[in-house]
Amino acid sequence: MELTQEDITRVVAAALAEDVGAGDATTLALVPEDARCRAELLLEEPGVVCGIPVAAAVFAALDPSVTLEAKLDEGTAVSEVPAVVAVIEGPARAILSGERVALNLVGRLCGIASLTRRFVELTDGTRTEILDTRKTTPGLRALEKYAVRCGGGHNHRAGLYDGVLIKENHIRVAGGIAEALAALNGGADGLPVEIEAETLEQVREAVDAGAPRILLDNMSPEQVREAVMDVAGRAELEASGGVSLATVRAYAETGVDFVSVGALTHSARSLHVSLEVT
Repeated sequence: MELTQEDITRVVAAALAEDVGAGDATTLALVPEDARCRAELLLEEPGVVCGIPVAAAVFAALDPSVTLEAKLDEGTAVSEVPAVVAVIEGPARAILSGERVALNLVGRLCGIASLTRRFVELTDGTRTEILDTRKTTPGLRALEKYAVRCGGGHNHRAGLYDGVLIKENHIRVAGGIAEALAALNGGADGLPVEIEAETLEQVREAVDAGAPRILLDNMSPEQVREAVMDVAGRAELEASGGVSLATVRAYAETGVDFVSVGALTHSARSLHVSLEVT
């Protein structure tokens, strides 16, 4: 799932409409129309840089003559703070009016990238990939999944349209795991297919029915390890549900192919970023 300029423009337009509305009353009253300024965008706590192109789009939407020069690449891990991540120059009204929207978005994306990096580092040396989920902020999915990639993680589905994931309610409606897989009958149109299993018995049933990938739902590391041994490479396996920083290493050491973590996007804390006129 690539982050496109269209994705950025859509989010920025909605955020500015919400925050600036009919106009920034304070800035319009206090700042002369011809005033110019220089400002630094700062990361105030250790973390991973993410979202600078989005900040640039915020200021450009208010005034195309505003320039933003990135001082650190996306995905850079910062330990010494405060760190200057970008320098913005141009009409003061546009920079001051766009400040909060830019900081909100950058802080959010840095937080997701930073949490993802922690999960990825904890699986270092294993074969397991860290995946995100669809548990994203409505309207921000493209940006948040981009932040996961900046943190070293991988994207699962972008949405319901680019992959078939047969979950427990689908299975119940279809009448069972084998029945659900049979009901596809080539109807996946070339999309990747995965089915959820809540027990080891269901894992075996899914493998026997030809499932190419199985989601191991809310299983313990011990159960995941047994599933890996039973399946023996006949299907890809993804552990999902309740995985935390404290447990992700244990899951990765089972040899499972993927671990998906909803917390990457639904529980990441925004990092402290600021903008200072210099």
